[in-house]
Amino acid sequence: MSKAAESRIAGRRSTSAASFDAVIAAHADALSRQIDEVRERLGPPAARRELRRFATGEAARLIGITDAYLRQLILSDEELEPEKGPAGRRLFTLAQINDVRRHLARTRPGYLRHRRAGEHLQVLAVTNVKGRSGKTTVAAHLAQYLALQGYRVLAVDLDPQAALSGLFGCRPELDVGVSQTLYGAVRRDGAERPLGEIVRPTHFPGIDLVPGHLELMACEHGGPLSAAMPEGAVGRVAEALAGVSARYDVVVVDCAPQLGVLTLGALCAATGILVTVQPQMLDLAGMSGSLRMTADLLGAVREAGGDLRHDFLRYLVTRYEPNDGPQTQIVGLLRALFGEQVMTHAVPLACAIAQAGASGRTLYEAGREGATRQAYDRAVEALDAVNAEIAGEITRAWGRAA
Repeated sequence: MSKAAESRIAGRRSTSAASFDAVIAAHADALSRQIDEVRERLGPPAARRELRRFATGEAARLIGITDAYLRQLILSDEELEPEKGPAGRRLFTLAQINDVRRHLARTRPGYLRHRRAGEHLQVLAVTNVKGRSGKTTVAAHLAQYLALQGYRVLAVDLDPQAALSGLFGCRPELDVGVSQTLYGAVRRDGAERPLGEIVRPTHFPGIDLVPGHLELMACEHGGPLSAAMPEGAVGRVAEALAGVSARYDVVVVDCAPQLGVLTLGALCAATGILVTVQPQMLDLAGMSGSLRMTADLLGAVREAGGDLRHDFLRYLVTRYEPNDGPQTQIVGLLRALFGEQVMTHAVPLACAIAQAGASGRTLYEAGREGATRQAYDRAVEALDAVNAEIAGEITRAWGRAA
């Protein structure tokens, strides 16, 4: 090749390489605009979103009473009367359902699920170092299930991709500024803020949010071991949550899919650890190494004087197809290895869940829209069983009767 040809090729390479930053920036802007248009069409921001209303039968089931008794309560106290739909059917907001719970709790405290004196804040870390394990789906549905049951919930998004925040109507690229994530509460450079100032309400009554954002990556510049001392960023996660603990019963943390400083901090602050597991051999192949690294890091924190108080560890099978032979074998293997720490129920691979997610909502929000009644009911039944099992772990940790 002649020197002139080499020079031309080198020039083209130099020009292309130099302009790629502008091309990538243009692509990012175009994609962001398109995503905003889709979000506006399918699911407005939290400021304009509203949780659907519940028919009398659904409301009674959530409260734990019969339809007839709920109607009787409404007739005896007009303040409990909800709005009526176009067909004259009673439709309850979640706030109105909670009003009924408080009414009942005057004589039977068990209807109010809030923490009682002496019961510690439950911090549930939902984690997996591999992406696409259903981690965010589990965290979002768990937070909403607990809120539907009457618990006061704080959802914490530690994933820089902020998928959990999106499900709650938060658009990080537009709605989240500097020090408005958990990083803002653990940094120590003069820009830190109390977590109570970072927490924001959501459209879902009973759930507040600490959003995710690319800012969270700033906490990962140092290796996890370098910050594994209680006085470092790892210990500050627990300190930050302690500052708002009086306002909540349960904190649900959607961890990032890697063992960074904040994920380790969440695992140290956690009272319960939920490891999501997709029953595929490729997913299991790297699980041993990630579990070993997690154990080593937690051990380093404990040896350094960290106060780790875990009530339970559970493995939750996700994206499960029970009619798939190889998946069933893998689940059997997990149960043989880990025993009762593998949860009894699993999150199914269900079209209804995927369809709700495509519209930026959970199955609990979407209702039967876009899915057949049978498919929706099956998926909700499965999710309810998973979340009720986790709620049972919470109440046992508090020492309450199951």
